[in-house]
Amino acid sequence: MDLIKQLTGKNPAEYESAAKLLVDNSDVNLFEKLVKQEDFLFDFVKNNVAKRIKNACNKDNYLNLMNFLDYYSPSYDTVIAEVLYEFGGTELLPEMKEVFLNGSEGNKAYAVKYFSFIPEEYLTDLIPLVRTTAKSEFEPLCTNSIELLSCLKDELSKQEAVENLHSNDEFKQYDAVKFLVTYQAKDTLQEIINVMKKSTLSENIASEIPYLTPLSELLKDDLDNGILVLCHIINAIPEIIPPTAVLDYNLYSIFEDLYLNNLTSTSATLLRLAKEKFAELASNEEYLFDCDKNTKEEVFAIDNLLCGVNEQKLNSLLYEELYDESDFVLFAVDYADEIEELEALLDSSNQTLILKVLEILKNKNALKISHKNLALEKISEPGLKKVVEAL
Repeated sequence: MDLIKQLTGKNPAEYESAAKLLVDNSDVNLFEKLVKQEDFLFDFVKNNVAKRIKNACNKDNYLNLMNFLDYYSPSYDTVIAEVLYEFGGTELLPEMKEVFLNGSEGNKAYAVKYFSFIPEEYLTDLIPLVRTTAKSEFEPLCTNSIELLSCLKDELSKQEAVENLHSNDEFKQYDAVKFLVTYQAKDTLQEIINVMKKSTLSENIASEIPYLTPLSELLKDDLDNGILVLCHIINAIPEIIPPTAVLDYNLYSIFEDLYLNNLTSTSATLLRLAKEKFAELASNEEYLFDCDKNTKEEVFAIDNLLCGVNEQKLNSLLYEELYDESDFVLFAVDYADEIEELEALLDSSNQTLILKVLEILKNKNALKISHKNLALEKISEPGLKKVVEAL
């Protein structure tokens, strides 16, 4: 009898019976198998299993879930914590504190999730320790800890992350961004965007922003910055951001609305970038090989939508972003055809832009010695000078 198949299946009689056996018998082996298979289960299936486990719990058997704490699962930590609190309340708090203090990283992650249901006044002594686990390399423990600190409105940990946004260490900055997004510190959005604009990890940072503020809201409140975030997101697919994100970010509706209602030099730059990116995704099976049916259909739908936009119209608009101070110039320059426009950018103070212009000129067979000499006058960074000389 395959209890996993029954537990994840569609037959109510089977999955209710399997869930009851799991909980009543405190079947650790079955739960371990369930956890090991979760990477192969769709989210909606895992959500169904979590509900089934919860429905099988009562005041007489809920403590059996304590035996599952050695097998951590982000899919079932909430339901386990919720059940333990629902039936055990704060009476379990001493035992869960012991788990948090002396358990494994997975044990701690479960305990912290349980703490998120506990009234604040019972947790004051734990806050310093939770600040520490919020920096854990075990991501579920880190995430659960930050979420708890957010629930507790812990300003000290939030302020430390805000200070780290201004660090000279870009990885520390990125960690701060992830903290503030998980904390849901919406008041730091503009600071995060400012960091994104200057960071070499801009694509990673951009990928976090929609989980702090939905892209639709960001575009409504701050159109150009929203478009800039999207440019970095599109640029990051599929190397940094998986194609499945097209569903999370609702890109089809966003692109359609921008083209029909908000076509500007900045949105034209984004749409031109997206048009090229989705054509590449749709034409290469390797990119979509591991994607589910819904993701593939969405990618093809977006590609079809963007195939219908007027490319010449987009190109004519994005030329307005070909100036040194534009946040979009590094994206727009890829679609510049006029050699004179490219040559004008060699007078830029942006050394990265100068190098990119030289590479574009070379690809167009239009690179001259005079272009390189002009660039070398502007470029001071030794590594970039060597690249220019090698072109």
